[in-house]
Amino acid sequence: MSTEYTYNKLYLMRDGKPWFPVMGEMHYTRYRDDLWEESLRKIKAGGVTIVSTYQIWIHHEEEKGVFDFSGCRNLRKFVEMCGKVGLKVFLRLGPWVHGEVRNGGFPDWVIEMGKEGVELRSNDETYMFYVRRYWQQIYNQVEGLFEKDGGPVIGVQIENEYGHVGGFTGEKGEAHMRSLTALAKELGFVVPLYTATGWGGACIGDCLPVMGGYCEAPWDQSVEALSANTNYVISHERNDALIACDHHVEDAVTFDEASFPYLTAELGGGLQVTSHRRPVATGPDIGAMSVTKLASGVGLLGYYMYHGGSNPEGKLSTLQESRATGYANDLPEINYDFNAPVRQYGTISDNYREIKCLALFLKDFGEDMAALPTEIFDETIKPEDMHSLRSACRHDDSHGYVFFNNYQRQRTMDAHPGTVFEGLTKDGNVVFPAVDLADGDFGFFPYNMRLGNAVLRSALATPLCRLKGQEGEETFVFYGNFEPKFTWKDGNEAKVLHLTKQQALNAWKVTLDQDYLVLCDNYVWEENGKLTVTGGIDTKILVYPKLSKTPEGFEEGKAEGSFTAYERRQEQSPARASFEKVSEDSDSAVYEIKISYSAVPAKNARQSGRDTLLWLDYAGFGMEIYLDGKKINDHFYTGQQVPISLGYFDFPEKLTVKVNALKSDEQVYIEKWPELTNGKACSLNDVSVTEEYR
Repeated sequence: MSTEYTYNKLYLMRDGKPWFPVMGEMHYTRYRDDLWEESLRKIKAGGVTIVSTYQIWIHHEEEKGVFDFSGCRNLRKFVEMCGKVGLKVFLRLGPWVHGEVRNGGFPDWVIEMGKEGVELRSNDETYMFYVRRYWQQIYNQVEGLFEKDGGPVIGVQIENEYGHVGGFTGEKGEAHMRSLTALAKELGFVVPLYTATGWGGACIGDCLPVMGGYCEAPWDQSVEALSANTNYVISHERNDALIACDHHVEDAVTFDEASFPYLTAELGGGLQVTSHRRPVATGPDIGAMSVTKLASGVGLLGYYMYHGGSNPEGKLSTLQESRATGYANDLPEINYDFNAPVRQYGTISDNYREIKCLALFLKDFGEDMAALPTEIFDETIKPEDMHSLRSACRHDDSHGYVFFNNYQRQRTMDAHPGTVFEGLTKDGNVVFPAVDLADGDFGFFPYNMRLGNAVLRSALATPLCRLKGQEGEETFVFYGNFEPKFTWKDGNEAKVLHLTKQQALNAWKVTLDQDYLVLCDNYVWEENGKLTVTGGIDTKILVYPKLSKTPEGFEEGKAEGSFTAYERRQEQSPARASFEKVSEDSDSAVYEIKISYSAVPAKNARQSGRDTLLWLDYAGFGMEIYLDGKKINDHFYTGQQVPISLGYFDFPEKLTVKVNALKSDEQVYIEKWPELTNGKACSLNDVSVTEEYR
């Protein structure tokens, strides 16, 4: 029996009830297919419920009439794997997608048709003939995998940024969007939800508009610091004028916002740097922006990207966006790391941890949050105002949540000592205890929140999740660095576990014979009824409540507060890495890296969770990495250490790295420049390795 997915003017619904999903973008063509399951399990463990993914035309039909759905291009395998793991799927069909791809995803032969007079991204008969042919191939891949068939596909996005980045505006643009939607349905893409990107004056046809927001703009043509970002101001404004501001931008939207719920599909889970602009998205950057969107009334947190990757190898050309193909930006040839929650080779970032805190909350309490409209306390605040407290309340007549954001990226906000929040109700406001807010604080507090048979009057703490025991008893997990000061109605208290913010960032909810909360600085999930833990040679986890069975390979340790410790040690020596410079000129330096393993792992070891991560610390304009003479990755300098999964490349024992010089007169925005010697930086400074075992 299929689930019913619908929406009203305020929120999404599942089987008639309010529904607040979290969506994360992963591009199957940008990651090894034998590692998809591991990555999808990481995505699910982060609280994500929907995976969105582009069908990138040039990745599937680079040569006219020659379709490729093999290896990392195997769409059917990817969607089936989403279903196996328990994730729903949104197909983003294009046919134009942008996505920092060559030609926005159009094969070169489509671009040539445009030069020969075919009107691309229009109802031109020739163009629509080839769209139909391509979409038919996509449909053949996903036939039988739709929600109506018991499969995971619940939605389809039509086109992307249409009328904002290319395409037509006005009625001609709307007509094309309707034609594409009709074609998708005719071919068999029958789903509950059809969406279109709605920012910047884009046309939506009759689709459900989805919005976006990024904490910076690597595509902006400036090489200076940008003005304060509007996405940290709580606002009823849905449009983000920063998105694709290197193209045509409209401040307005083309649809009546009052007729649709506020949904996002492209909140930046990170940022993909460009050659000329290289901002680094941090965990607090993404966390504060996400809380701001919740406070602004959003009903879907959709992240682009959630999982980074690598551009696949093209038959005819490289496949990245570049100025050589008419775009305003140069991107790395291979690297599509995006500083995403799950990065290029599957490591998790601080962005992941911040999103996870909110996603776990929405998984357990989203039905309540989704139905609550927002009331903003001061709608006059501007992004450069570092003095006023940004706050709002999502509430109905009886209960709700107060939100605050005292974080503005790359700015210092005034502290607000002794702040007293008030939760709004029809019978009088709920007054919270005073709290001292410092620069960088953001979050939300509940009031009159029903927790089982109890009602939490107020708390200076944020709910994370609920844990159900074997006998049906419940523990409610909260977190924060303030003294929580839980107050209850009628003296009836629920069982509460309070964590610090750092503990919450490292917290995982896992359901085995009952629900458990696991604290681990790496990743954890349930698989086939067993607790799966990834860690280093020495791994320690803390579990609440005590596990009914000690995990294989672990030993039970002492209790630490409410948690029981379990420890594991791998009986293996760590890998080691060394490097030496082999050549140098005025523009570059070449290094050889040697890796020694205690025992070289089997080629399939990466699939079973064994990995060795090589970390590169360098200074320069950028870096290219070669294995046996073939380029396997590249990177534009940001000041970060660069991780390389050696398991991803079947554990090589030697790599070559070319560092390209960064010179003092380079027209590039880097948040923290390296130290220059004689007007340039061009060096590999250090290499190190860390081990991962599942």
